[in-house]
Amino acid sequence: MLVMCLLAFLLGCGEEIQKKKKAPPYWESPVQLDLEGIKKRGFIRAVVDNSSTSYYIYRGRRMGYEYELLRNLAKQLDVQLRLIVNEDIEKAYQLLNKGKADIVAINLVVNEDRKKYGSFTSKLNLLSSVLVQNRKKEVLDSLQQLDQKTVHVRKSAVYKDQLLQLEDSLQIDIDIVEAPKNSDELVDEVVRENIDFTLVDEDLALVNSTYYSEINIDLQINSPSPVAWLVRKNAPNLLAAVNDWIEKGTQSTYFAILYGKYFLNKKNSYYRNKSPFSSISGDQISKYDEIIKEGADYLGWDWRLLASLVYKESRFNTEATSYAGAKGLLQLMPVTLERFGVDNPNDPSQSLMGGVKYLKYLDKFWLERVPETNERIKFILASYNVGHGHVNDAWRLALKFGKDTRTWSNVAYYLERKSQPKYYRDPVVRSGYAKGHLAVAYVRDILSIYESYRILVDPYPREIEDKTLAKK
Repeated sequence: MLVMCLLAFLLGCGEEIQKKKKAPPYWESPVQLDLEGIKKRGFIRAVVDNSSTSYYIYRGRRMGYEYELLRNLAKQLDVQLRLIVNEDIEKAYQLLNKGKADIVAINLVVNEDRKKYGSFTSKLNLLSSVLVQNRKKEVLDSLQQLDQKTVHVRKSAVYKDQLLQLEDSLQIDIDIVEAPKNSDELVDEVVRENIDFTLVDEDLALVNSTYYSEINIDLQINSPSPVAWLVRKNAPNLLAAVNDWIEKGTQSTYFAILYGKYFLNKKNSYYRNKSPFSSISGDQISKYDEIIKEGADYLGWDWRLLASLVYKESRFNTEATSYAGAKGLLQLMPVTLERFGVDNPNDPSQSLMGGVKYLKYLDKFWLERVPETNERIKFILASYNVGHGHVNDAWRLALKFGKDTRTWSNVAYYLERKSQPKYYRDPVVRSGYAKGHLAVAYVRDILSIYESYRILVDPYPREIEDKTLAKK
């Protein structure tokens, strides 16, 4: 009897193992989320490359061809845009089908194999691949000369298949090495003479050639092929909306102007990509980074968060003056300048430290009521924008209606409604009417800028926890 039970148990385990083995691949059971769910959620997530053309920071400003396209798409869909920087194409497919992303906005050559991962949008462009080689070495002038040569290509990209097709058609043997690096990094390796050859998209090669005079990109590997973005197979409404947007962008001058900005204006491409204030070639956001870091140390913040606030307030312009009379890097009003000892608001150190002292004051104001640092920073930012009296009113309204007042979203709900008589005339309100929705948007904008800075600029700073707004 014992033997029979043991046998049944083992057979049952075997069946369970078989079931696990037969689990469908992730792309065959994508998460259920279409355009309606995305709109209800309020934002769309897109996977992008961190490259010299796709998405980067230049003088504090978020830039990139795909970034600007996606921002325009999100505006048309009336949702916020959230970006996921990812250089692993296979992982991008997983993020898409598991619902961590809604669209893969990487230049993907349309082919049958990739169609199993999702639905391609209408074509965005026609691109060919080119061989990148260093002029300091013997330059190949025909594809036949690739015989017995080693070519490094981006992992999971289409380049390996293109080289395999080339091998078959020309009857040559190429040593193909797939590398876990993006195309920009592989071009850098060619420039440094660490590798001999790589393949990249022609438009990316053109941009790199503006600031790397030593690269040769004359050899085209294939004829131009359509490239597109990818959405989940079970998101037909999102696909239709994106395709409608592509059609309108193609018919207008928008796509053409944007393409010219990033791929045809060589002078601007050079300055954007070689500047120390570009996340591609440096780790500086502005020329005021050092004093921003000092101010962030005083606050206990990640310096990139404070830089996000400065960018939002003044675009790093020390002479900026608002219509209301706010001045300097952190746009302080005259009464605040006087209160925190700022004699010259156009002096970057004085202006910055005056603003930092005000932020410290706001931090102390909220400390006991909002003990969790990341939540408290949202209260501080809103108070900096609209005044802590109005945010305090929203806090009292949240308290009155039984909400958790330590959570920003609960207080933001009432702050957004402070322009409605029902709320600004409530007995607990002391500061009256306010366009609180602007302050809520202000907080959201700064945190969005910060997220970009956190990912793209100085991504591994000492003493900064990866997901926090403040220092450890």
